[in-house]
Amino acid sequence: MSKTKDKKFKNLFLGLLFDGIGMLSFAVPLLGDFSDIFWAPLSGWLMTRMYKGKIGQAAGIVTFIEEIIPGLDVIPTFTIMWLYTYIFKGSKKGRTIEV
Repeated sequence: MSKTKDKKFKNLFLGLLFDGIGMLSFAVPLLGDFSDIFWAPLSGWLMTRMYKGKIGQAAGIVTFIEEIIPGLDVIPTFTIMWLYTYIFKGSKKGRTIEV
């Protein structure tokens, strides 16, 4: 596999993992919402590390807001960002999606 493909699938795995961690707050009522106080800034920071540039910064802010507001934890922001970066953004250039 090429280095680009390795990074692509590493980001997918990490994104699914981080989305799963964010959704864990629903597992424990009341205590889970309190855990979002710690997870929201961490998830925003992780997003900016995974995706560089202004798009990563914007995604980090969206992730922070999504995690800090109770009830929005079901939105898989890391997975959506992965889809945008590797599927939708790449299709504008007319490239073929490699599997």
